[in-house]
Amino acid sequence: MKRTYQQLSLIILVCGLAAGVYGILSVAASAPRDLIARIEHITWNRNRDNQGTTWFLPRLCVLPSPQGAQKFMTLQWIKGSDYYGPVQWQEVRGDGADWQTWSALQPVPGFGRRPYAGGIEEAVSDVMPQYHPNTKSIIALGHIVYYRDGKYFPEQPQRYPVYVVRDAKGNWSSRQRLEWNDPRGSALYTAGGAQWLILPNGDALIPMSFRPKERADYGVTTALCSFDGKELKLKQVGNELRNTVKRGLLEPSLVHFRGQYFLTIRAEDGFGYVNTSKDGLQWSEPVAWKFDDGEALAMSTTQQHWLAHSEGLFLVYTRKTAENEKVMRWRSPLFIARVNEKTQRLIRATERTVFPLYGDPVNRPNEVPHYGNFHTVNINASESWITVGEVIPANFGGDLLLARVHWAKPNRLQ
Repeated sequence: MKRTYQQLSLIILVCGLAAGVYGILSVAASAPRDLIARIEHITWNRNRDNQGTTWFLPRLCVLPSPQGAQKFMTLQWIKGSDYYGPVQWQEVRGDGADWQTWSALQPVPGFGRRPYAGGIEEAVSDVMPQYHPNTKSIIALGHIVYYRDGKYFPEQPQRYPVYVVRDAKGNWSSRQRLEWNDPRGSALYTAGGAQWLILPNGDALIPMSFRPKERADYGVTTALCSFDGKELKLKQVGNELRNTVKRGLLEPSLVHFRGQYFLTIRAEDGFGYVNTSKDGLQWSEPVAWKFDDGEALAMSTTQQHWLAHSEGLFLVYTRKTAENEKVMRWRSPLFIARVNEKTQRLIRATERTVFPLYGDPVNRPNEVPHYGNFHTVNINASESWITVGEVIPANFGGDLLLARVHWAKPNRLQ
């Protein structure tokens, strides 16, 4: 059958439109579902004018309880750059979204100040609590920091991880050091601020950054530790990861998702890094975080943390944008995006704001609240929390904030 030129043109046009529609439908079908239904913002404590207490480093773990899930939190006040008060703790049974329903703040035994030498005080900071289901206890893990004349000073004595244990009856242990007798940690080895894991057999897998005295850059590794309800004992250390730019690699955070371990790492070369491991000890080389279109995320020496849902892995982070160029280390706003775990890239279409940028970032950037030291935790099948204590550089005031991430589908990781 002969076809006219017009008929052939019409057939080509129709086929092209059909292919285009099919392509759109295929992309839509293959695009990741948005697992986040909504993010609810709650202000626990207001103090941007710095007329009260600026609470910092709010970090939680969740315990099973006959009366409903019990939430346990540690936090500290902040009054200057890296200058924190004694570590406090509080708990709540039930919802806990209203901070007034939590128990009164109490000091964590052994995590206060003590004299060191030559007018220097020894303190504890960057505590991360974890519930240990095998022994029904809480391990609160932080690190040593030193102050002189009420301030942090650069030439610190050796810093190292310390922890206390609260047993099932609520009794606290004395403070203990996580021992690592390796010359690579002669200047510092720390797990402060790091997300770490309790494995099914009761062992702990703890990411650490460390530095020997003879070099400037920090390395990163993971430490496998046993725990008998009283003491953490280091059993094995993974391979060392390095980046020699400035202070190197810092504040690694760890997650296990779909049979693989992921590590996200703060760095000082304008990027953040991700790498993977099958056993949590032998790690691939770190690669810079990128979006799925290949664009690298511009990051400035700020930590990132994981948020895991049974159907998707998410990263919470800060990065450079058009609006925050003058904000120190681009620590506002705070973002969340889903990770393609096969490519280790962020899916740009899923990025959304957790905490927005407030203030005038162009003319008064020192008055913009920062979100660089935040925490993520799964609460139950329907929601996860992101908590942060703001810091405003101009006055060290700031609010204590909660973002409730409501999931569109149940999180079976609970």
